[in-house]
Amino acid sequence: MTEMDQGIQLMQEGKLEEAAKYFTEAIEANSEEPVHYINFGNLLLHMKDYDRAVRFYGKATELDGQAATAFYGLGNVYFEQEDFSKARENFQKALQLGLEEADVYFMLGLACLYDEKFKFALPYLQRATELNPDDADVLFQYGLALAQTEQLVEAKKVFEQVLQLEEEHSDAHYNLGVISLFHDDINQALAHFDQALAIQPDHLLAGNGKTQIEKMLAENE
Repeated sequence: MTEMDQGIQLMQEGKLEEAAKYFTEAIEANSEEPVHYINFGNLLLHMKDYDRAVRFYGKATELDGQAATAFYGLGNVYFEQEDFSKARENFQKALQLGLEEADVYFMLGLACLYDEKFKFALPYLQRATELNPDDADVLFQYGLALAQTEQLVEAKKVFEQVLQLEEEHSDAHYNLGVISLFHDDINQALAHFDQALAIQPDHLLAGNGKTQIEKMLAENE
C-alpha cells in the first residue's frame, strides 16, 4: 500500500489528522504530482475547510489542466457553499475532460435543480440514472426534475421505481400524493400522505397535505 493509499484509507476511517500527515508527506516527496493535491483537497472538503480545499484543487489544475477529478472536487466545494453557478461550471469541465461517472452527472443535475434550472437538470439526472439505475436517491431527484417540468406521468413512474428500490421512502410517497391530487384522485393522494407519515411522522408536507384533504372532505359532507 502506497502512502497515498494509506492516506485515503485513514480519511475513510475518519482519522483525519493522520490522513493529513500522509498527504502532506506525499506532497513534500513529490510536489509536482497533482493527485496529491487532489487528495488533500478531498480531505479539506470533508472537513468543510472550503477555502483551503479550493486552493489545493486549484494547485492540481495548475499542474495538470486535464485533471478532471480536481474540477469535480471544485464543483463539490462550490455546491456545498450553494454557489451553484460555479458548481455547474466545474462539473461540466470534469465531464468535458472525460470523467464519465454517475456521480458527476448526478451532482451537475442537482446543481441545476437547486438553482431552479429544472429543464437543464433533466438530461444530467437521466444520464445518472442510466449509469446507476439502482440508486434510489438518484432516481428520486430525477423524478423531482420531471415533476418540476410538469411531466407528471413520467415522474409518477420514476417515484414508483424509487419505492421498488426503497419501500420506506417517505418523500416518494409524498410526491406521489401530490401527483394524485393533480389527477383528482383524492383517495390515492390521502393514502400516499398517510404512508409518508407512517414512515416519517414528522413529515410536515405530508401532514399538511393530509390536513387539507381531510378539511376539503369534511366541507363536502
